[in-house]
Amino acid sequence: MTRTDSPSDLARLTDALIAAARAAGADEADAIATSGTALSVEVRQGALEHAERAEGIEIGLRVILGGRQACVSASETSDRTLAEMAERAVAMAREAPVDDHVGLAHPDQLATDTDAGPLQLDDEQPLPDPPALLELALRAEAAALAVDGVSMAESASASAVQRRIWLAASNGFSAGYGRSSHGISAVAITGEGLGMERDWAGESRVWAADLPTPEDIGRLAGERTVARQGARKPPTGAFPILYDERVAGTLISHLLGAVNGSAVARGSSWLRNDLGQPVLPAGMDLAEDPRRPRHGASRPFDGEGLRTAPRLIVEAGELQGWTLDLATARKLGMASTASAVRGTSSPPSPGTSNVTLTAGTASPDELIREMGRGLVVTSMLGASINATTGDYSRGAAGFWVENGEIAYPVNECTIAGNLREMLMLMVAADDLPDWRSLRVPSLLVEGMTVAGE
Repeated sequence: MTRTDSPSDLARLTDALIAAARAAGADEADAIATSGTALSVEVRQGALEHAERAEGIEIGLRVILGGRQACVSASETSDRTLAEMAERAVAMAREAPVDDHVGLAHPDQLATDTDAGPLQLDDEQPLPDPPALLELALRAEAAALAVDGVSMAESASASAVQRRIWLAASNGFSAGYGRSSHGISAVAITGEGLGMERDWAGESRVWAADLPTPEDIGRLAGERTVARQGARKPPTGAFPILYDERVAGTLISHLLGAVNGSAVARGSSWLRNDLGQPVLPAGMDLAEDPRRPRHGASRPFDGEGLRTAPRLIVEAGELQGWTLDLATARKLGMASTASAVRGTSSPPSPGTSNVTLTAGTASPDELIREMGRGLVVTSMLGASINATTGDYSRGAAGFWVENGEIAYPVNECTIAGNLREMLMLMVAADDLPDWRSLRVPSLLVEGMTVAGE
């Protein structure tokens, strides 16, 4: 197959897909083409454990016919494949149920400035060669092993990705951009046998120059791991819980799920009747900015060609609006928030990017002293979340607090509550992290149930 990964090549592919769809009988169509190259290496015990290089192209086509839609995708780009995709998509659409809310954007809604340059989504540097990535991974592993108390490094890895995307539609939209990504991570182990504990650290950035050093990442993985030596179950009861900034974003992700237009339109959101009502403590904002430079979730336009823009999801504690693509906006009688996300094999759906919760004024240590006796959660596993009622239960691990100080590490416990009450009782710390797509500081929540011993 001829390599087709330049912007003009991808644009020609999407144009050809749309033309094929119209020829096959589609009323409307949009197409997406992506290409990319990914490199990754993993080391263990000072030697290369695994190396991988992947490159390729994917194309996707959505057709709309009389209120019916269908999506098809492929990784082969011959003229015959494009024609077959269009014919198959139109045949599938004819059998799909009618949804009068499905349709492309009106040309007046489309983004006119699609230049991604100001967002700095691509560092425009050549991909590092495997030996360079190997060195980064080995340095991270060595730093983890150098921490006193680390018995072994489970793994350390480094990766780099370059990707291009192009979106076009029969309403006249056609634009694309490139994106780069670089990452380093390490996993360390302390103890032996049944007394083993592990923890990790990892970072990713759009620009390699913004990454912490491998030594910083490896050292942090080791220190986090050693701090978990001798973990045991906490007591059972109702206690305050401090969600460390490593996991605090999970609480806000449940809120974001509840204000997603798809859930609201289905009536399956525990916040479906709370527009304009308090959902967070007074004075707390939840803001989205899809145009933050050098951030991995930034984008100049959404998956339907609408211009992205900053917005407040929650302002001064009150819910301001839902997260909407075109279809969910039409169902709810509202305007799209330019929040459509999509892949090559599925239609658009609402999603967020670069969300930030207002930070507080107290440090995490001050909140720990304030809580007196309770649990600091640093990792979570499993989940039982009732999307309709907000009832919440998750497995957790972290540290037990006595007299306002960390007493010992804990594992194998469950924490439970109701999201509506939990979110209204939150106190935010001042440790707002940077670079993440969901920036949330440590959060103290009163009166949750802890099930341990």
